[in-house]
Amino acid sequence: MMKKRENIFTRHLNNEDGFSLIELMVVVVIMGLLTTVVVINVLPNQDRAMVEKARADIRVISQAIEMYRLDQMKYPSMEQGLEGLVNAPDNNAFRSEGYIRSLPEDPWGQQYQYLIPGEHGAFDVFSFGADGRLGGEGLDLDIGNWNEGA
Repeated sequence: MMKKRENIFTRHLNNEDGFSLIELMVVVVIMGLLTTVVVINVLPNQDRAMVEKARADIRVISQAIEMYRLDQMKYPSMEQGLEGLVNAPDNNAFRSEGYIRSLPEDPWGQQYQYLIPGEHGAFDVFSFGADGRLGGEGLDLDIGNWNEGA
């Protein structure tokens, strides 16, 4: 009886369970194909999401500027810049907070720009886009309150 158990045990150890090199290579190739498909489909959406985030931030900042104008009867000055929206105004007894909690950075890590009087309206709020410079095309295009729907 003891001999029979040993044969089962040694037979189990000698059984070659596992993956062959070809099977491993097939798995690696399949993983590479799946990764390629995901990268091709996700990266363009990330760029689009960054542009949409910039547009949403600009809308929020523009609304805060308009609220400031309604309370103060003027837009924030160039000296105040967008920082004038964060702190409560000194001469308003009814407002204890600013018009916006904090100023976001654009999706590319830069500060949003403010220009008064604006070149496209009463004021301009804009991001320089992915390149961080004025002008550009594609992702480098400036995104501002004048081209929100574009």
